[in-house]
Order: sequence, then structure tokens, then C-alpha cells
Amino acid sequence: MKRFSQLAVPYVVWSALMLLLPMIIVVFYSFTDGGNGIAAFQFTIKHYAKFFTDPDFLIVLWRSVKIAVKTTVICILLGYPAAYFIAGNSDRIRNILVLVITLPTWINMLVRTYAWIGILTKGGLVSSFLGLLGIKDTELLYTEAAVLIGMVYNFLPFMILQINTSLCKMDRSLLEASSDLGADGLQTFCRVTFPLSLPGVVSGISLVFLPAVSSFFIPKLLGGGQYFLIGNVIENQFITVGEWNFGSAISVIMAVLMMLSMYLVRYIEAKNSQVADS
Repeated sequence: MKRFSQLAVPYVVWSALMLLLPMIIVVFYSFTDGGNGIAAFQFTIKHYAKFFTDPDFLIVLWRSVKIAVKTTVICILLGYPAAYFIAGNSDRIRNILVLVITLPTWINMLVRTYAWIGILTKGGLVSSFLGLLGIKDTELLYTEAAVLIGMVYNFLPFMILQINTSLCKMDRSLLEASSDLGADGLQTFCRVTFPLSLPGVVSGISLVFLPAVSSFFIPKLLGGGQYFLIGNVIENQFITVGEWNFGSAISVIMAVLMMLSMYLVRYIEAKNSQVADS
């Protein structure tokens, strides 16, 4: 056992250097003022006060949360039926369908998002299709709709896979018992299938909402810089403005909000597990 613990030391050191140390540096900068060096250290909370007292930043934060909630809801509405269909097939067909779902994720997310620029631009595939339906001069690119489409496209597979895993683990004898007790298909779904699949739904929510609320290159590419989210504000503070201290403060605020969201999601998942076990 001691030998195995010694083998883990390099991984612990690597994790500390790559994960813990950058976070400590970000927290340090968020509480500093007067420069970007240790010698200029001066404890302050004015960067946090600036964020919460400036209505412009609060509007951007609300916009980010709103677009993340919309993305999550759409992913649930689209992902659950897809996952339900996949889980209802044989193992061979199910594996093929899961492969089809995961194939786009093999391509870099940035490349996939760039592809949507050509699809959504005026005269592109979507615009031409809408023109055939009689809807002329539709401009989707650089709008909230374009950002939402990009978000859903990139994060939908995570929702489908989580729900599918939960449905596949479900005890099929419970469905048979429900049918034997006289429940129809809708009643079985509402009282048996959906409650048992909630852990997958909750996990899917965390995997979609958290990256969506902090995404910066999807709104930058598909929003054309006109649709600013909190991730774009952080990028702008570090790269364009050079306000590392304020950018670090916003990053810490978002990290805390994400940790609270993850705790809430896990709490709900634990509650659902207790109900299912009882």
C-alpha cells in the first residue's frame, strides 16, 4: 500500500501545480491593488465591490445566467426524447447511436462553432431553407438565437449521454410491474421511468449549465462581439484592458457561483437517490 501511495506522489504534485497553484494566483490577484506584482501587494476588496455595484456587469451576469438556463432547458427537451429512444434499442443499435451522438465531439469545439458561421450567415443553409418557406431576409448570425443554437449544439451530447446512462441502468422489471398493476404507458413514464432517470437529468444539467454560463468563444464567434457574456468580460479584462486584478475577481465570483450550483445539483441528486431507495 505504501508503494502505491509513493507512485501517486508525482500525480499529486502535478495536480497541485496545474490546478491548485493557478487558482491561488487568481485569488491573490483578486485581492490585490496597485499592480500585477507581489511587491505591489495591497489587500483590497474594491474589485468585488466594483462588480456588484456596477449595473452593467450585473446585467451581463444576468444575461449569462439567462442564456445558460435557456440552453439547459432546450437540451433537456431535445435530449430526453433522444436518450429515451436510444435506451429503448438493443445493445448493438444503442452503441451505434451513442457513437453517432459522440462523433461531433471528436472535432474541436472551436472548429464546430466556426462551421455554424457559414450555416447561419445570410445566404447560408438556414437562410436558404427559410427562403424556400417564404421567410425572406432572415438574419440569424450575430444574434441571441445564433448564440443559443451554438450553445445547444455543443452541449446537447452531454445531456443525452447522461440521461441515456441513467435509463440504461434502470431495472426493467419495474416497468413490467407497473404494467401488471394496470398503469398505461404515460403513467409508467411519469411515475417510474422519469423519477428513476432524474439522476441522469441532474448530472446533465450540471454538465450543460456550468460551461454554458462561462462560455466566451461561442458568443464571441456567433454573437460577433455584439452579444457580451460574463466569459467575454473576463477575457476582455485580461487580454484587452489589462485589468488582471478585476478580471481575477470576476473569475473568483464565477468559480464560487459554479461551486454553489454544483453543490445544489449534488444535493438534489442525493435527495432523489434517497427517495428512490426508500
